[in-house]
Amino acid sequence: MKIDSLASKAFTEIRKKILSKQLTENTRLKEDEWAKKIGVSRMAVREALTRLLGEGLVILGEKGGYYVKPILASEVRDIRELREVMELGAIRLAGKKMDTEQFAVLEKICDDFTDMVQKGYYNGALEADMKFHETLVEFAENKKLLQVYRSSHIPLFHQKLANSQMGTDDYDLTNAEHRQIVKALKDKNLKLAEQTLIQHFSRGEKVILEIV
Repeated sequence: MKIDSLASKAFTEIRKKILSKQLTENTRLKEDEWAKKIGVSRMAVREALTRLLGEGLVILGEKGGYYVKPILASEVRDIRELREVMELGAIRLAGKKMDTEQFAVLEKICDDFTDMVQKGYYNGALEADMKFHETLVEFAENKKLLQVYRSSHIPLFHQKLANSQMGTDDYDLTNAEHRQIVKALKDKNLKLAEQTLIQHFSRGEKVILEIV
């Protein structure tokens, strides 16, 4: 596999961990450790980290090295507003186009989220959460919207459970809200889907503001 493909693999994997908040802010990203985890060269990881730096997901430490960029309290509202704008637009488009097979995909992601939480695999639950939102945007079938959404690198409103003040109640509420959004879209109740999504983000904003 070419170095650019390996770097892309490393970029995608580390990006996923950062956006799903499995990697907490200010965590140092060591090239050798990630090379072993992902199964690529240190050079590929270095290229991935350089790209993540350019896209604002990591920062350089005072003495060198790459660290996960912290979310500042001043950024939380902007993040919530950006997610609302893009994802509300996405569900308005998706609601007109989604078919039975696509609803089944979203329901399967919800089931995966539930299963991960019940088994205590919170990292997996966070990845399922991120996948749920990205899939909603994908189902809008607007390539430009999906491109902007992904390039915006919007993090989840979560912290890793072991390192936060949150309990499993947050995961239960997230699960219920995800399922209600899917049901509302199936029932062609766009207003309820929109209200639930707004509530979902508003609650996440409040949780994060208590932490940062």
